[in-house]
Amino acid sequence: MKLWNKENTETAALIEDFTVGRDKEFDIVLAPFDVLGSIAHVTMLGETGLMPKEDATKAVAELNNILSEIKGGSFSIDEGVEDIHSQVEFTLTQRIGEIGKMIHSGRSRNDQVAVDIKLYLRSEIKNLKSGTLGLFDLLIQQSNKFKHILIPGYTHLQIAMPSSAGLWLGAYAESLVDDMEMLAAAWAVADKNPLGSGAGYGSSFPLHRERTTEILGFSTLNWNSVYAQMSRGKTEKLLSMAMASIAATLSRLSMDSCLYLSQNFGFISFPEQLTTGSSIMPHKKNPDVFELIRAKCNRIQSIPNELTLLINNLPSGYHRDMQLTKEILFPAIEELKSCIQLMILMLSQISFRENILQEEKYKYIFSVEAVNELVNKNIPFRQAYLEVGNTINKGEFQFDASQPLNHTHAGSLGNLSNEKIQAEMAKAANKID
Repeated sequence: MKLWNKENTETAALIEDFTVGRDKEFDIVLAPFDVLGSIAHVTMLGETGLMPKEDATKAVAELNNILSEIKGGSFSIDEGVEDIHSQVEFTLTQRIGEIGKMIHSGRSRNDQVAVDIKLYLRSEIKNLKSGTLGLFDLLIQQSNKFKHILIPGYTHLQIAMPSSAGLWLGAYAESLVDDMEMLAAAWAVADKNPLGSGAGYGSSFPLHRERTTEILGFSTLNWNSVYAQMSRGKTEKLLSMAMASIAATLSRLSMDSCLYLSQNFGFISFPEQLTTGSSIMPHKKNPDVFELIRAKCNRIQSIPNELTLLINNLPSGYHRDMQLTKEILFPAIEELKSCIQLMILMLSQISFRENILQEEKYKYIFSVEAVNELVNKNIPFRQAYLEVGNTINKGEFQFDASQPLNHTHAGSLGNLSNEKIQAEMAKAANKID
C-alpha cells in the first residue's frame, strides 16, 4: 500500500525490500515529528482557505489523537505500509474519511521527511545539550572538590610538571564548552523550517510557510525551496561534527582514566562494582567502561566522514541516497547519549590518591619550580635553567615536595578559574533554545 501507486502497477518484492531497507525502523523514531509537521501544515491549510476550516479542525483533532498514541507506544506501521508518512495519512483517512486525503495538498514526502528530520534533530540536540551540561557540571564540581590533590603532568608521556586533579578535570570541563559551541552551530542550522518546499521546487498553492515556521517553533525557515531539500544530509553532517567533538573529549578523558587507573600510575580508583575482573587473575580491576566509551566515541568520530562519503558530489534535488543518513546518524546519537550517561556515573564515584608527588620517581617534576625560584632571585632564566639542569645531570637535584606550590595566574594550580569556565558554558548553552 503506497501513496504513489497508480492503477495496474506493482513494485517487485525484491526492489521494494531493497529500497525500503531499514526505513521503517527509523520512521518510528520520526513518528511524533511527522504528526507535528502534519498538524502545522493542516492548520495552515485551514487558515489560508486551501482546506475547509472545519475539515482542517477535524483533521488536527484526530492528528493530536494519533500523536498521543505514538507517545503512549501503541502506534505502529502496518505490514504493507511503506513509511510513517503513509501510515499517518492512512490511519487518519480510516478515522475521518475523505478529509484525511486532503492533508497532502502542497506537500511531498520529501517535504515531510525533511521537516521530520529537522524536528527530530532539534529534539536530540536539546537532549545532547542536557547530557553535556550534566557532565560539565559534574566535572566542575569534582574539579573544585579535588583541587588540592597534586598529580603529575605529562608531555610526550614523560613526567613534565606538577598538575592537579582539579586542573585535570577542569580541562575536560572547558573542552566541553567548545563542544557546546559546535552543538550550538548545529542547532542554528537545524532550527530552520524546510516545510513547504514540496519536492524541492515549491508549489503553485499560496502556502504560508512563515505560519508553519511559527507553529513548529523554528526561528526561521530555509527560504529557497531547492536549498530546503539540499539541506538534507548537510544538517545531519553538521550535527555529526558536533557529536564527534563531544566524542573526542570523552574518548580522551577515557584514555586518561585508563592510564591513571593502571597500577603503573595509580592516581585514581573506583568502587569495585564499577570495574570488572579477570577470569584467571584475581587482582584485576579492569576499566571496561572507559575502554568501551573510548571505542564507541572513536566510532562516532567517523560519522562525519561516513556522511560526507554518502552525500558528496550529489547534484541538486532529492536523491534516495539521503535515506541512509538515518541509519548512520540515529544510532550514533543514542550511543553518544549512553556514553555521556556512563561517564557521569563513573566520574561521580572517582577518588584520588593523596601525596602522589612525594614519591621519589617524581622528584624531577619540580625542576621548573627550582628554575623559577632562581629567576625570582634575579638570576637570568637561561642561567637558572643551566644550573638546575647540571644538578639533575649530577644526581644532586633536591626540592622540598611538601611545600605548597604558589601558582596564581588564571587557569593555574592555585587559580583554576572554574567560575569563568562556567560563564563561558552558560553563553554557549544559551544559544540552544
